[in-house]
Amino acid sequence: MSASDAVTADAPRTGISSSGPAADHTARSGPRAQNGNGGGRPAKRKLTGREKRNLRMGLLFISPWMIGVAVFVIYPLIYSFVISLTQYSGMQSPTFIGFQNYIAAFVDPMLHTSVGNTVYYMLLAVPIGMVVALLLALAMNRNVREVAIYRTLLYLPSLIPMFAMSFIFIVFVNPQYGIVNQFLGLFGMPDTNLLGEPRYAKIVMIVMAQLGAGNAALIYLAGLRNIPETLYEAARIDGASRFRQFIAITVPLLTPTILFNLITGVSGAMMVFTEAFIMTNGGPDNSTLFYMLYLYRNAFSYGQLGFASALAVLLFLFGMLLAGLIYWLSRRFVNYDVSAG
Repeated sequence: MSASDAVTADAPRTGISSSGPAADHTARSGPRAQNGNGGGRPAKRKLTGREKRNLRMGLLFISPWMIGVAVFVIYPLIYSFVISLTQYSGMQSPTFIGFQNYIAAFVDPMLHTSVGNTVYYMLLAVPIGMVVALLLALAMNRNVREVAIYRTLLYLPSLIPMFAMSFIFIVFVNPQYGIVNQFLGLFGMPDTNLLGEPRYAKIVMIVMAQLGAGNAALIYLAGLRNIPETLYEAARIDGASRFRQFIAITVPLLTPTILFNLITGVSGAMMVFTEAFIMTNGGPDNSTLFYMLYLYRNAFSYGQLGFASALAVLLFLFGMLLAGLIYWLSRRFVNYDVSAG
């Protein structure tokens, strides 16, 4: 066998030689050469002129929002934290005292009372409000001719400002001529000054808060309208009752809306102020001294802006932790997949 035949016979076994033009081409076209930077990572693509113009226009359009956040959110947060480290009355120059305001806050018995009142209000007002709002949304979602009128009537109470609603409720619960005491009198109950009793004052405010459930009800209504009707039709064909449809379809697919209303409800309950300030001013016996009302008193009645700023910072941190906890727990029950319902 000639030398050329031997080379031809060995070619399938040995493949292409590691040297030569073909090998050089293979080496150049490998992964590192294709990436262009020799580091195994794709090269960064430069923006074209059109993309740069679009980026500038986008930043221009959102600049009012960015300026608003910087001026009305970021700067007040930073300023509040700086002031919280000082003794400051608003009239004289602040005096740096370190974390003394925070230490004083943790041992302040009035602060403990205000936190307890706020948590009590939150644990009752938020769940009750979410249930009331969901019931209103289900009523608004009825397929009847007068549904537009019903939606308007159910939403109207939420349009009344809280300070006006507070004065209205003062008249409603008046012990002499209030409609609430007249109604309770039908069952033989004596006239009671509901706002003058520590055990009833917070209950009155919790009940009053349910008149603002129309806002959450509209959000629930949008979530209900977003659920495909075909899911209910399939459930009816399978013989599922209305209650079973509500538990197996409506509630799971409404969990993102429930999460949103839960976050907004908790945020609103943490900052309850107007009704306590107008109706009872924190009384009776500090039973309606909520956190925001105590913060307001320290800032504008007692002239302790540094201590009030420390309370504001603590409220912000607690709100962030609570929101993070709710979002973490929401991963177990919130369903974003319509097909999974």
